[in-house]
Amino acid sequence: QVIKVYSEDDTSRALEVPSDITARDVCQLLILKNHYLDICFWIFLLIIFFCFPIGRAIEDHELVMEVQSNWVMEEENKLYFRKNYAKYEFFKNPLSFFPDHMISFPSETSAALSHSGILQMFLSSSTYPEIHGYLHAKEQGKKSWKKLYFLLRRSGLYFSTKGTSKEPRHLQFFCEFSNSDMYMSLTGKKISGAPTNYGFCFKPNKSGGTRDLKQLCADDEQSRTCWMTAIRLLKYGMQLYQNYMQPYQGRSGCSPLNITPMRSISENSLVAMDFSGHRSRIIENPTEALSVAVEEGLAWRRRGCLRLNSHGSPIAMSNMGMSIHRSQSWFHHKISREEAQRLILQHGLVDGVFLVRDSQSNPKTFVLSLSHGLKIKHFQIVPLEDDGKLFYTLDDGHTRFTDLIQLVEFYQLNKGVLPCKLKHYCARIAL
Repeated sequence: QVIKVYSEDDTSRALEVPSDITARDVCQLLILKNHYLDICFWIFLLIIFFCFPIGRAIEDHELVMEVQSNWVMEEENKLYFRKNYAKYEFFKNPLSFFPDHMISFPSETSAALSHSGILQMFLSSSTYPEIHGYLHAKEQGKKSWKKLYFLLRRSGLYFSTKGTSKEPRHLQFFCEFSNSDMYMSLTGKKISGAPTNYGFCFKPNKSGGTRDLKQLCADDEQSRTCWMTAIRLLKYGMQLYQNYMQPYQGRSGCSPLNITPMRSISENSLVAMDFSGHRSRIIENPTEALSVAVEEGLAWRRRGCLRLNSHGSPIAMSNMGMSIHRSQSWFHHKISREEAQRLILQHGLVDGVFLVRDSQSNPKTFVLSLSHGLKIKHFQIVPLEDDGKLFYTLDDGHTRFTDLIQLVEFYQLNKGVLPCKLKHYCARIAL
């Protein structure tokens, strides 16, 4: 069988694969062919284009050709190979994915469950926490939306016909998941027609057209993430946990034993060194270490901003600092706040996912968009002129950088005024 796979830059390649190959095996094949890093974070994303695009991650254990066989001729579909840092983040930090006001446990269970206790309940075959809260539902065959109180139980998704009542006589069945797949809306409310930007839907297998979609949207990203994560766990259960625990094993034999190990160094084991004298020494004073690091960075930039003219004499490239960032993968030229948020969301809402973009409100400044605590925050990078020299700062000039590359490199090592360090940059994704 031949499948066509699109990369993050929208280029494509055709792959010949066996009919029973899983999404994880195809990911491993592409990772090895392209020598990619962060091997645990790559996913297959299926995007379907109706009047607006929707997408879902193909789980590691799913058969790619089986997923492809569920497409109908009227649909325009693409398989994307891209990173998603939130792929299994709920196994690492479930408490942040399930806020107290949206989750209820069986009466015999203690309300104050531990990290592992919540996971055990979600993966248990006998019990399942109840997820509840308001969602906007699109009325079938109409353009209007209605705000209803929904409940997720093991038997499916229900809504209450009387306020927040959970009595069986007031609950109406909305959807079950064995014969349908969950998709996220990849556009804002202006294009999809939803009342908010946080839409998702259920699409029955082997059916076409928007008339078959059961569309919902939440009031905020935390609520949508909670609903979608809980439904994903309900549908796949222990299989997801097995995927998480054994991400490398499969047909291609790409186990941790035959992948060249990457060197991993704890930040706590690194020390600052001074090599300026006859003998090297460890810098134990943190203030001195920071000062030396900043000075070395400035000296490195000064050396890098010199080039030779045709006669061999150095010429200062005064404008280099103003444009050197444009070649960086984390920089996005002239994208809106909404586009930045969508891009970060596609890479996964984990702490430290970021990008830098031009400010639309002030053309002379830049904006650092950063994911933290399942929210996307925006920080203005302000240019500052001092003694004829241009600097960039995030903290009103207390910490200054000669260009955006130096700024990003600093905050990758130090969180400074930010809520967390910069960890994973967002590459541009074309849809």
